[in-house]
Amino acid sequence: MLSLQPHHITDLYCLVDDLLPRTSPNPKGGRPASLSVGEVATILLWNTLTTKQKNLKDIHRWAMLYHRQEFPRIPTYNAFLELCHRSAPMLLFVLQSLLCDEAPVRIMDSTMVPVCKIYRADGHKVAKTIAEFGKNHQGWHYGFKLHASIDLAGRLSGLALTPANVHDAQMMPQILNEDAKIAVGDTTYGASVMRKYIFEQYGTIIVAPPHPKQRKGIFAGWQLFLLKIRPKIESVFDYLKEHLHLVSSFPRSVKGYLLHYVRILLGYQLMVIGK
Repeated sequence: MLSLQPHHITDLYCLVDDLLPRTSPNPKGGRPASLSVGEVATILLWNTLTTKQKNLKDIHRWAMLYHRQEFPRIPTYNAFLELCHRSAPMLLFVLQSLLCDEAPVRIMDSTMVPVCKIYRADGHKVAKTIAEFGKNHQGWHYGFKLHASIDLAGRLSGLALTPANVHDAQMMPQILNEDAKIAVGDTTYGASVMRKYIFEQYGTIIVAPPHPKQRKGIFAGWQLFLLKIRPKIESVFDYLKEHLHLVSSFPRSVKGYLLHYVRILLGYQLMVIGK
């Protein structure tokens, strides 16, 4: 990872501002915002890259204490919260533009992103209309599932966020494209019907281990090599969840969850691109 210095916050602002679409962040007829979308994005991403705080209230307090010189017009918390939510679509645009979607070799997998503990699921109201129950080898979860593909350097190439009950293989069309020539996954991606569909649509060869009930599987040397490096994506998920705090129950709205996930994923992508 890069060794960040205080002056790099200016470099981050220039990068993000150049990537943002040229649209006005102000509602029609409203007063000018105290912070531009580029400034809001810089505050959120700089915190993700350095301090790694978990919620917007702590980020606002941190910005007020340590970055008044760079952002002298930081508003009150409620106004800052509104600006952050208004900036979420723009951050998503930047994330999509930074995806390494031309990588010919992909590693794909999914991970559960709970919105609360399983015993609190019945009382959870914030994401009740879109969150679902899902099960993996770790047990039951309530929330979402992040489907992702990465290149061999660990950079995000494709992303999809779904309710937790969506099967992994169903999201292959969303995390792959015509540039992906080989995609490596676990046994859940080995279904013959979906493998045939992906090959017909994109020309992509799916490499997956044989099903546990299948006694024999014949692999070439290059296939075995790719299967050995497949756990790399699990390391990516571990960093997102354990170090960047992707899993959170702090957001108080669906917009808040979207902003949180996009902020973390974009911060990670900037980290690995800047290696």
